[in-house]
Amino acid sequence: MRWGSIAGLVRSAARTYADREAVVDGRTRISYAQLGERVERAAAAALAAGVRPGDRVAVWAPNGLDWIVCALGAVSAGAVLVPLNTRFKGAEAAYVLRRSRARLLFVTGTFLGTSYVASLRRAAAEGTGAGPLPGLPHLEQVVVLAEDAPESFRTWKDFLAGGDAVPAAVVRARADSIRPDAPSDIIFTSGTTGSPKGAVITHAQTLRCYAIWSELAGLREGDRYLIVNPFFHTFGYKAGVVACLMRGATMVPQPVFDVDTVLANIAAERISVLPGPPTLHQSLLDHPARSQHDLSALRLVVTGAAVVPLRLVERLRGELRIATVLTAYGLSEAGGLVTMCRRGDPPEVVSATSGRAVPGTEVRVTGPDGRPLGPGEAGEVQVRGHNVMLGYFEDPEETARVLGPDGWLRTGDVGVLDEAGNLRITDRIKDMFIVGGFNAYPAEIEQLLGLHPDIADVAVVGVPDPRLGEVGKAYAVRRPDATVTADDLIAWARREMANYKVPREVEFVAELPRNASGKVLKRALRSRPRPGRAPGAE
Repeated sequence: MRWGSIAGLVRSAARTYADREAVVDGRTRISYAQLGERVERAAAAALAAGVRPGDRVAVWAPNGLDWIVCALGAVSAGAVLVPLNTRFKGAEAAYVLRRSRARLLFVTGTFLGTSYVASLRRAAAEGTGAGPLPGLPHLEQVVVLAEDAPESFRTWKDFLAGGDAVPAAVVRARADSIRPDAPSDIIFTSGTTGSPKGAVITHAQTLRCYAIWSELAGLREGDRYLIVNPFFHTFGYKAGVVACLMRGATMVPQPVFDVDTVLANIAAERISVLPGPPTLHQSLLDHPARSQHDLSALRLVVTGAAVVPLRLVERLRGELRIATVLTAYGLSEAGGLVTMCRRGDPPEVVSATSGRAVPGTEVRVTGPDGRPLGPGEAGEVQVRGHNVMLGYFEDPEETARVLGPDGWLRTGDVGVLDEAGNLRITDRIKDMFIVGGFNAYPAEIEQLLGLHPDIADVAVVGVPDPRLGEVGKAYAVRRPDATVTADDLIAWARREMANYKVPREVEFVAELPRNASGKVLKRALRSRPRPGRAPGAE
């Protein structure tokens, strides 16, 4: 890999695309040369702050130019980046900071009406640490990405000024010393199956994966990329920031998904690339004011989820005339990239599958005994290749549970491969429920229910049933002005799917609970009281 490290990539982009617009953040517009200068200054400040190679440096902030600069600056100083979920509460952020033993934290001031600094101070108020937060003894410095900072914290301006005395040659020498096989980041899993675990990924893995992603997607110099996917997730940071650096595309970060803002940004900034979850594109298509915005520059959409309705792919291609619509599948433990469709794949392949294994990797589906299964058989998806993590950070027991000595990573996802090697994710193993002895996969049922013309969004979970053990319950979002009832939807489902798959209950909701990455929070749905039952009655 010609860049060697992410630091090498930043320097190469600053030189190769010097005069191209690199980032548009509100009224701020900077070129690639200017971005390179800002990142080098941030790296110098990190050195002045005592950051050593391998130190963990965390960022807890929304998408924006400051995130890009402080994160790339820390990585260019040899640090290992630990992005924190912007939806975390103080205790959740403190857990990841404590678990990773981060020495430096960049944190936003106030976001979505919440003071992240105050939230973290409350969560880490008690302890014996000598740093700014007693409950986080390893955290030596906290830099607030704002004009003001509490006592014992530093402002972003003060932090940057600290690096002014560090010679450029020293900064370059540190960047040049980063080995390709050194860890570049630790992405903590969402924690839906327990406490978050940190997947360790190297510079070489990141660069190789997202060079492949950029090639398969067809990202090109001059593209204008609206990055709505959060930077704390690989879809935002790596398929966004890193990919743009590789190709000389302009980054337009958006801190919060809001369809009106998305529409305005696409029109005003002539956005050509818009990756995101299916719900983003669905809301764009269904917006009543869509026709008032010029969306003609859009040419590339990449999405990914267990359920991508065929109608969504057809509408993106037909109504918006988007030339390339692709789906992909990945997970943090595999660098965020496992399979991907190819340009030219027909709509039914794009909607019904997540494409084929990316170059240099293998994907297989196995039964409960670990035996590989043939095409058309559902089992656990496993992956092997250059994208698989080194392991979970300082957790050999959990690493051994998912990563075998032969290099195969157990994903915990249920899937099916077709004859051409296209992967269809049917569910998480833990989400499967058994109806009278039949295995029911919620994602498959959701795919079918999503075909109903009055349903905009749907999620299915298993709920206890005295006769069948478990049955499906659907949480559905109606399309605007739709009047479909629960009985209507159940009757329709009986005509469209096997009886054991048909939900026995339907509850209509205004929207489904999702995390910041767009994934439906099934746990939140399962914990909701069922009508006629007291909470916890099961």
